[in-house]
Amino acid sequence: MEENKPLSELTTFGIGGLARFFCKVQTLQNLKEAITFAKEKNIPFLILGKGSNSLFLDEVYEGLIIQNKIDFLKELSPGTFHVGAGYSFALLGTKTAQQGYSGLEFASGIPASVGGAIYMNAGANGSETADTLFSVDYLDEEGNLKTLKKDELQFSYRTSSFQTLPGAIVAGTFKLSKSLNARSKQLEIISYRKKTQPYGDKSAGCVFRNPECNHAGKLIEEAGLKGMRVGGAEVSTLHANFIVNRENAKAEDVLKLIELIKKKVKDYSGVDLESEIRILP
Repeated sequence: MEENKPLSELTTFGIGGLARFFCKVQTLQNLKEAITFAKEKNIPFLILGKGSNSLFLDEVYEGLIIQNKIDFLKELSPGTFHVGAGYSFALLGTKTAQQGYSGLEFASGIPASVGGAIYMNAGANGSETADTLFSVDYLDEEGNLKTLKKDELQFSYRTSSFQTLPGAIVAGTFKLSKSLNARSKQLEIISYRKKTQPYGDKSAGCVFRNPECNHAGKLIEEAGLKGMRVGGAEVSTLHANFIVNRENAKAEDVLKLIELIKKKVKDYSGVDLESEIRILP
């Protein structure tokens, strides 16, 4: 258990104040102990994976940040994989494609943990995490482990039931299908992303949800906002739906830039953009 942990070290954005308490958990028992610690201290807790899609404010988080590092991978039967919530989602997409299984090729290049991908119902290239998800192992705030089938849960565009459930995702089970083209499709996806997205920059991934029948990045680019800066935060010159931490950006810089983008796009196209980044706490 660490105190006063810099949150900038825990997110892909490299932004944030301090966490009053911080710990990593590698087993279910670790996770139970961490949640018990928070309850005994009467403080809130947040579960974090790779820290993508998240923007921590510049202030102190007066609670416990639990980094989920439960990262096992087991093939229960051909095409059925049981995966720890702390396992790399991108690595899962790569490994399953290498074995000739289709359904998670899109995960390659998504900087999330499996738990984070389930929580946000992460998606790309017309596919979503929930498409191949069979069940989720979930620890409620009372310390009870439950296995929830997908039909017991609700998923939609970048949302899931877990965003309103207190507790923590422990693992997920995915059912994939055999495909001779899985590996080539996965390589094609990762190659395209490296060419079109700012992989070398600190960012939280795509900032805005895609409006119906349109693309947020396209609207932002058409409004002439590529390269626009507020403080150290900048609209990526490679992909306009990314805000990058160009030079010691603060959360305040990012939030101001988000609002500026919304206003400019609304004035230009009449479309109201909606942010999909989690603002924490």
